[in-house]
Amino acid sequence: MPEPTDLAPLLAVLRDLVAWFKAGKVPGVVIGGLAASLLGRPRLTRDVDMLVLVDQGQWAEFMAAGAKHGFIVRRDDALAFAKETQVLLVRHQQSGIDVDIVFGSLPFEKEAVARATWVELGGVQAPLPLPEDLIVMKAVAHRPQDLADIEAILAARSKLNLRRVRRWVREFAAALEMPEILNDLEALLPQRKKRKR
Repeated sequence: MPEPTDLAPLLAVLRDLVAWFKAGKVPGVVIGGLAASLLGRPRLTRDVDMLVLVDQGQWAEFMAAGAKHGFIVRRDDALAFAKETQVLLVRHQQSGIDVDIVFGSLPFEKEAVARATWVELGGVQAPLPLPEDLIVMKAVAHRPQDLADIEAILAARSKLNLRRVRRWVREFAAALEMPEILNDLEALLPQRKKRKR
């Protein structure tokens, strides 16, 4: 894990993000590398990713509210880019750390946010996904680092609801017509069984 001093900027970002979301009553959850570091194996991450539930008609208002909490957009066309990609790119002014805010709307994303658990990190309360939900997100993202993060979470967590993981990953694999998402997850799961023997 990074040294505590290295964590200070990330904690400042989390503190201000949570304040922004609470002020607007916006449900959200920390995802990405930071969540993977906390639920699996600590690793270096230079940005923060959040999944939030905000109706598209309120994105402009949500973005404007972020400025009051120290978050500025990273692109002039931030709103147009968000409408195209479902991701709002902002930067925390105080720390200079980039934050990617994913606008969720799928049933799984709504469930993941609703199931989030609040944890204390260095005096900051932050919502984290359940390990199963992060595994699903990582399986769908499907980059080499995501697969490594899944391995780390599987190694760190002895009790996981793998039926839930498989069900959602199977649905995403079918919807996206990407069977490799499920195949690569299944390839990681037998390794877990071997370790437990």
